[in-house]
Amino acid sequence: MRALLVVNPCATTTTTGTRNVLVSALASDLKLDVAETRHRGHAIELARDAVRDGFDVLVVLGGDGTVNEVVNGLLSSPPGRAVPALGIVPGGGTNVFPRALGLPREPVEATAVLLDALHEGRRRVVGLGMADDRYFTFCAGLGFDAEVVRTVEARRRRGRRPTSAMYVRIAVGHFFTATDRRHPTAVLERPGADPVTGLYLGIVANAAPWTYLGARPVNPCPRASFDLGLDLFALRRLGLASTLRHVRQILNTSGRPPHGRDVVALHDVTRFTLRTHRPLALHVDGEYLGEREVVTFRSRPRTLRVVV
Repeated sequence: MRALLVVNPCATTTTTGTRNVLVSALASDLKLDVAETRHRGHAIELARDAVRDGFDVLVVLGGDGTVNEVVNGLLSSPPGRAVPALGIVPGGGTNVFPRALGLPREPVEATAVLLDALHEGRRRVVGLGMADDRYFTFCAGLGFDAEVVRTVEARRRRGRRPTSAMYVRIAVGHFFTATDRRHPTAVLERPGADPVTGLYLGIVANAAPWTYLGARPVNPCPRASFDLGLDLFALRRLGLASTLRHVRQILNTSGRPPHGRDVVALHDVTRFTLRTHRPLALHVDGEYLGEREVVTFRSRPRTLRVVV
């Protein structure tokens, strides 16, 4: 079995030691090639090449951003070509996608699970989401959360390592100093339904949880699943009291969806569009994609084979 290992050496928790252990373990059972990413978008190119070259498995050592690029590279290949199965060893700071799949957080433990799955031929076929032409594995966002992601990425480029505390500080600061909380700008449109106006943000989930604060799951869409369509959490107000109430709801581990008159929620839907009166930030899987005025989100069921 031919395997390509794609390593992001700049991922938050990826180390040379982890890379060497993984290479040694995989090379004992597989015909292994190794490639390191050198710039943003490089993992997309490497994954496209892996499809063209007929690899059976592509293993990622990196964070959710590297996984997202690999997925988009795998699925951008011409129709009819066999797509390698995807294996993941967490190497980022949050690693939402592998954790949502039930994989261990620690790289050595995840490597053991990966090897067992390869030996036993275990695969899971999961559905994905799309934001226009970009696939995402677990979440996307338009508005506030994407603006936080944009700020975090700017700090990463200056050499800061992202942490849960950094995300919280930036989110709180952005809420009070940079967010327009008086003029909602987004409209929800979907086939067969009247438009929903007056929205401030939209969080789109393909799985639960949406993200983690350390070990704590953050769940604006707790019913989201890789085996269903997309879920949406949106808000009509961003008042301090109401926002704090909804934050408590999405941190609740009971599994009950956030609720209230300010909440707009969709569950297990195939397609919808968010249209805005001014450009808003967009992210997928925690990767900032720029500003958009119109984004169409679509569910793509049973799209990706994962080694688990």
